[in-house]
Amino acid sequence: MAASVRYIVHDVQAALDFYTHRLGFQLEHNAVPAFASVTRDDLRLLLSGPGSSGARPQADASRPVPGGWNRILITVADLEAEVKRLRSSGSKFRGEIIKGVGGSQIWLEDPSGNLIELFQPSEKSR
Repeated sequence: MAASVRYIVHDVQAALDFYTHRLGFQLEHNAVPAFASVTRDDLRLLLSGPGSSGARPQADASRPVPGGWNRILITVADLEAEVKRLRSSGSKFRGEIIKGVGGSQIWLEDPSGNLIELFQPSEKSR
């Protein structure tokens, strides 16, 4: 079974369009406007809108909200080309490409501000 991650989103249809059209995810289940799930390789991403059970307030009245710093990571072969492609489609990034000993990365935001880390391993890491 694939690993699942839940993202709380403002607009399920906008998130669904973003993940399927820009990042190559496949639609698994569509219950717009409340919920959708998409898959890519071994990752199942649950997109929960304001009307979904995943976004309901907790007993202490705290409420799940989009954004933050937790993120999924997608490995790409050519990070600079991928960033250029996504920028040309209007995608928003948090910062610029960061290079480290293990490779290069940049943080992409989905339409609700949830992060996706695009990562290109260094030649030594492959």
